[in-house]
Amino acid sequence: MRIKRKVKDSLAAAVYFLYEKGILRNRIRVQTIDETIWELVNTEKSMVRFGDGEIVMIRGVDLMLQKASPEIGAGLARILGYEYDGLMVTIPGVFDTLSDHRKASRQFWKDHLLFSRKTYEKYCNPNRIYGTTFVSRCYYYPKDRSKCAEWFAKIKKIWENKDIVIVEGTKTHNGVGNDLFDTAGSIERIICPPKDAYAALPEIMEACGQYGRDRLFLLSIGVAAKFLALELFQKGYRVLDIGNMDLEYEWYVRQAPDKIPIPKHDIMGEAANRAMAGQETPTRLLLPLPEGGISVRTAMSYGEYLEQVKVWL
Repeated sequence: MRIKRKVKDSLAAAVYFLYEKGILRNRIRVQTIDETIWELVNTEKSMVRFGDGEIVMIRGVDLMLQKASPEIGAGLARILGYEYDGLMVTIPGVFDTLSDHRKASRQFWKDHLLFSRKTYEKYCNPNRIYGTTFVSRCYYYPKDRSKCAEWFAKIKKIWENKDIVIVEGTKTHNGVGNDLFDTAGSIERIICPPKDAYAALPEIMEACGQYGRDRLFLLSIGVAAKFLALELFQKGYRVLDIGNMDLEYEWYVRQAPDKIPIPKHDIMGEAANRAMAGQETPTRLLLPLPEGGISVRTAMSYGEYLEQVKVWL
């Protein structure tokens, strides 16, 4: 097994080197994090994000929280084609260089591209410039994390003073225990099944449809979010598929040196959340500012979370 791993890593590194040096041609263009954030702050575009999981699912591979199917694979491939001007599609910005990635991240993406590059080349639109998926995963991957405070400060401007609806899984708890959404005008939540949410899309869409088109939807329901984002966009809503942004923000708040588990992801269901709300005390956060110094913020509580939940599916 160890020998196979070394052979695969060597092959992945060799193939990536050929693309990085221009010996093999890359036709896929991806924005930087700064460019993607600028577009989301300064336009009313919606966003659907593709990570490595969605790409391998196009190839028929099951994910931990979503079983693959021909229907899902074909739908993902179609969305990856970037059909609509107003619906930004993001993909990992890993095609030109990985020099800004930490070692573990470099190896992961080299391995991913070894098996998945043909999927990108087959389905990505060469006439489009894609946003970068790292807009929502901007803490773990970089060697230099000095821009993370600036990136998150700018990201918060996307929903500044906006009335938002968060559509998320039972365990996700976007914003709970941190201040990621403290700039929003108001927050309401639709809580979805933690696994195979694709099967619940009709019920999720019905719940979303109760809101007016003045609401900004933020989605964290895995693969199902791609299909929900498209449908909401086509109905005139602005919708952002933010994926695991909250997890990256949690790591940033903690200044975690590596990936660490977050306790709130073990809490599932209304009763468990009420138990947490009954025993918690206000949490103060000390966060680095982009210009230097420290900001003192109060974290969102489980009590606030429960008040925001309007639908449990």
